[in-house]
Amino acid sequence: MCQRDPIQCIIPPYITERLLRSDDAEVRARAEANITAAANMRAARARGRAAPSLMAPRAPAGGKHRLVYDANKCDKLPGVLVRSEGQGPVADPAVNEAFDHAGATYDFYDAVFKRNSLDGDGMTLVGTVHLVEPDGRGRFVPLDNAFWDGRQMAYGDGDGVIFQRFTRSLDVVGHELTHGVQSFTSNLEYEGQSGALNEHFADVFGVLVRQWKNGEKADRADWLIGKEVLVGAPTRRGVRDMEHPGTAFMGDRYLGTDPQPEHMSKLYEGQSDNGGVHINSGIPNRAFVLAAKTLGGNAWDVTGRIWYDTMLRLPKRCEFHECAELCVQTASALGADAARAVSAAWANVGVAAKVYA
Repeated sequence: MCQRDPIQCIIPPYITERLLRSDDAEVRARAEANITAAANMRAARARGRAAPSLMAPRAPAGGKHRLVYDANKCDKLPGVLVRSEGQGPVADPAVNEAFDHAGATYDFYDAVFKRNSLDGDGMTLVGTVHLVEPDGRGRFVPLDNAFWDGRQMAYGDGDGVIFQRFTRSLDVVGHELTHGVQSFTSNLEYEGQSGALNEHFADVFGVLVRQWKNGEKADRADWLIGKEVLVGAPTRRGVRDMEHPGTAFMGDRYLGTDPQPEHMSKLYEGQSDNGGVHINSGIPNRAFVLAAKTLGGNAWDVTGRIWYDTMLRLPKRCEFHECAELCVQTASALGADAARAVSAAWANVGVAAKVYA
């Protein structure tokens, strides 16, 4: 069943399921704990038992307002408030990263799209760091994930073997907070191709937050998602590669090989991962990168604007071809060259989108 705000995690189920088959007992235990925790959170939301304390207040002046909590290595949200808007850095790097990256995401949407927070009306950005999960053996284990639960962000510290603390990555924070933006705009249903588009737009704006913050042009960016949250290894470069889906990790002892397709001819049509929402997002991801590199310059200036305006117009149940058509129509307002570039990008991944004169 699709929900308005399913628990949306940066580490997809196909990675966690792979970890469940690991020959390392500790890795298996952590994967089991993370799967159980996600199921419990979804069940709690379905029963309407979300804690009132998670309701984010509005900023007094209607502008940027951030609250960061510390779970203190427990599994309860939101935890203890440790940093608020207007306060300086603290000794804990995870707190400062969560605070700063949420601020960068707010600033990006405000500066580029004139959007006031996730809901467009000054919603407070709430995050919790140092979240852990019980492993069923009387222990708490690090959360190997970060997620948006419909009201707030939550970050694990990682296991130090495969994952590092999840606050390290600006594009991960931007990705997850963009799920919040989508819940107030297109509200794409989280299954099948509409769910893959939900993940796609989160990837697009997550990476654009980073490129905007760092001044990276489209032809010089690496287009990786979540590279900072992985412990370095020759077999892993990131959680996803938007430009070259299927290559973010290859032959890794723990992660296996990235299953994302880059073309409709390899579309995943099974039932896992809500019908492949994290798997098939590789197809539109590549289309965006191709359009951005063809149009050149800063990806957020032209291509990002096309995708943002498209996101506002998408129906809840949207197929790839419908999204492509809307992207081309939106690009047409900028001229025939922009429309042709966007159409060609979608065609390159096997999705036809007509260019209207």
